[in-house]
Amino acid sequence: MSPRPLGRRIAAASSGLIVALSLAACTTHPSPEVAVRSFLLAWQDGNYAEAARHTDGDPEEVERALADVHDQLDLASIRFDLGQMSLRGESATAEFEVAADLGIGDPMWSYTGRMPLEDGPAGWRISWSPGVIHPDLGEGERLAVSYEIEDRGQILDREGEPLVSADSVTAFGVLPADMEDKEAGVTELAELLDEEPEPLLNRVRSAPPEQFQPLVLMRDAELDGALLREAGKISGVDTQEVKINLSPRVAPFLLGEVAGTAEHRVSARVSGSYQAGDTVGLSGLQNIFQHELAGSATTQVVTLGGDGEQTDVLESWEGVRSGGVETTLDLATQSAAESALEALPGNGYIVAVDSTNGEVLAAANASGSAADDGAFTGSYAPGGAFTLVSSLAALDSGAVTGDTPMPCGFQSEIGDQVFTNPSSGFLSDNPTLARNLAYMCTVGFVDIASEVGPEALTDTAARLGLGADWQLPLPVSSGTVDIDGGDADVASAMVGEHGVRTSPLAMALAAGAVADGSWHAPTLVREEGPTRSGENALDEAHLEVVREGLRNAVANRMPELNLGGEEVSGQAARTEQDDTALHWFVGYQGDVAFAVLAEVDPEMTQWQQYAVTAAVSFLNGMANGTVPEGQVPPVEAPAPPTDAPGTQTGPGTQTGPGTEAGPGTETGSGTEADLNGT
Repeated sequence: MSPRPLGRRIAAASSGLIVALSLAACTTHPSPEVAVRSFLLAWQDGNYAEAARHTDGDPEEVERALADVHDQLDLASIRFDLGQMSLRGESATAEFEVAADLGIGDPMWSYTGRMPLEDGPAGWRISWSPGVIHPDLGEGERLAVSYEIEDRGQILDREGEPLVSADSVTAFGVLPADMEDKEAGVTELAELLDEEPEPLLNRVRSAPPEQFQPLVLMRDAELDGALLREAGKISGVDTQEVKINLSPRVAPFLLGEVAGTAEHRVSARVSGSYQAGDTVGLSGLQNIFQHELAGSATTQVVTLGGDGEQTDVLESWEGVRSGGVETTLDLATQSAAESALEALPGNGYIVAVDSTNGEVLAAANASGSAADDGAFTGSYAPGGAFTLVSSLAALDSGAVTGDTPMPCGFQSEIGDQVFTNPSSGFLSDNPTLARNLAYMCTVGFVDIASEVGPEALTDTAARLGLGADWQLPLPVSSGTVDIDGGDADVASAMVGEHGVRTSPLAMALAAGAVADGSWHAPTLVREEGPTRSGENALDEAHLEVVREGLRNAVANRMPELNLGGEEVSGQAARTEQDDTALHWFVGYQGDVAFAVLAEVDPEMTQWQQYAVTAAVSFLNGMANGTVPEGQVPPVEAPAPPTDAPGTQTGPGTQTGPGTEAGPGTETGSGTEADLNGT
């Protein structure tokens, strides 16, 4: 039998029977009813000496037996209701209903008691025996509460792989029967382990005395030999090794922390019936699915013989079995994401989703912190990565078609704001939307902003899930697209600045919608399903134009992403927010859509695109199961190949309009340069 959990409370007993009775201070009872009521009222009020006076037993023995019931059950309160009574001459039998509150989180134990009475020279008295406490309690027996605690369940990936490691912990506890002084011993142990003594005492009082009662858990790696020696000096204290599913193997912010170890001080941090020694999810899925993972104990009120062995089960309440939580995560993809972020010079995030259904495959942060949920809740300016959204808005609004010339100058002034392409270049020869997207010509997008309009841009963003109403079991942000009506504001929103904020998760879902043709609500836990079942079907002809631009963006500006296998499509961009450079890559390969965000010191980012580097590592990890040894950000981004007519060259290259020239060639005036935003 497993020991009882710690969650207890001590409450004052109710101060009267259902039928309250004012009793005269007399020593004899003229009727059995008065004797029974007097006895039960005193027992209910905790006045055990007074209750003993109404029995024919030894007063000290009866007083001690009634007091022991309170401790043996760790009662919060006990209430009685007088039932039927049968009278035969000078003998009587009275029934009474018992409602014993076993404490917070514990059931109410209700049963029917019976007590015999005899009339004698002193009036009616209860004929004392342990059976007065409970009809099935025999001589030499005592009550106890026993718990069968469920092992903590596992969080699984989509293939059933465990995501939480079973940690070896040491349980500090006591064997109540071996304690010379329970209160003194438990208090000393609690002080040694920096815990509150009262919850531990409540547990020990009500437990079977011959069973080891674990009170505080501590990870083996953090054990102090001196602590073990000091604990061993306390009478009745012992330790046991146990295995508990505690530590996340991956994705700490998603899976969350589990308390139950001394360093968490769970008794001080978690409200409710949980105390030190129990396992409680403090954050993430461990917290959201605490009931499913921890289950609930099977509670039994039992009788124990003089040797401490169980003799009977008086009442039993079946608990709920603990179970696993199946997520949509893919362990290999998650591991690849976490490895890919290791080389970042600052913090960063990767989120990957299944573009066909919105299932989250991976979500990682570079910080490794369980509290860092920026991958889901962050509010970041997407900058030029937003052009995959504004491209679709331009087509859906009719501002351009796939064949419409969409000039890309080097600079444009709209309202009171000047927009300049990231590389201070331009595209020659009447480029189309797809080519502007491929080379991320921000000026081309701002120039058509007034024709697209804020409503069309907001509507398209919403159909791609940005700023829409969707949820997961954990906190998330779908982003915001809140555009003022001014021309400069709309133009700025077209390139992911004014009024546009998003999370990596939201951008990954938007990329998935472009890849699949429909936007899907995200799912993280299989049985939960998506929070909204509808799908946003998008215009396939328009999507083909956007896909062409994203495909060529990788082929022309980021060829290192095409590692073999399926072709990669996506957009890379750099922007700044709150004195931090944000590097984005948002795209897809096959059915995997993903977003990478790197937060970098602006002083160290002149020619490096850390999000692209992390994306290369991520794709390598997915393809090979490992990150290539020595993977580091390149010193300089590779120069893109020539895009004829009109040369697309590295930063600083100048050519005349329509002139084909290799990287580094200088001719005439006007610039058509690499527009990759790095």
